[in-house]
Amino acid sequence: MSVSAQNKDAATNPRGIPFAPFVDNVEDYVSSRAEVDGTMKSFQEMISKYQFMEVNTQRRAAGLKEKIPDIRKTLDMVQFLKSRKPGSDAIETTFELNDTLYAKAEIPPTDEVYLWLGANVMLSYPVAEAETLLESKLSTAQQSLENCEEDLDFLREQITTLEVATARVYNWEVTMKRKEKAEHGEEGADGDKKRTSPND
Repeated sequence: MSVSAQNKDAATNPRGIPFAPFVDNVEDYVSSRAEVDGTMKSFQEMISKYQFMEVNTQRRAAGLKEKIPDIRKTLDMVQFLKSRKPGSDAIETTFELNDTLYAKAEIPPTDEVYLWLGANVMLSYPVAEAETLLESKLSTAQQSLENCEEDLDFLREQITTLEVATARVYNWEVTMKRKEKAEHGEEGADGDKKRTSPND
């Protein structure tokens, strides 16, 4: 079992997150009680790493959930501008200058738009090229969100697997303590005496 556990531990999900070791037989991981503390510490360290990745993935998913509606809204506007015929009347609209300031503008039919790329950078694109770019960005963001959600499920499964593994190693140690106590009859008898009533 140790070989298969190691093979599984070396495997990863599509984003490179490793599988947690599945402990079916505890003795494949620990051969004596002296190894229990090190094994338990190793499992706890892995749990901490998975939890760290879970928090980062949650933040990335939250960012994408905010970003996707903005991309879709921009794409809708570009497609609307693309659908307008040359010679059509200008349309009046309100556009955002910053979070609290808006201005009115008239937009004639156009074959060019300006897109914010981030870091205070804006570039001019032909409408058709802008549409293609935004469709690509939307598709990428949606796929990234799906990956994040899949990774979150995967990370929770690995955390649960390690929690179960930790419990199994702990229970194995308790069982070994009882066996050792039973094998040492004198020590067991001394223990029984300590638990008897002072009047006995």
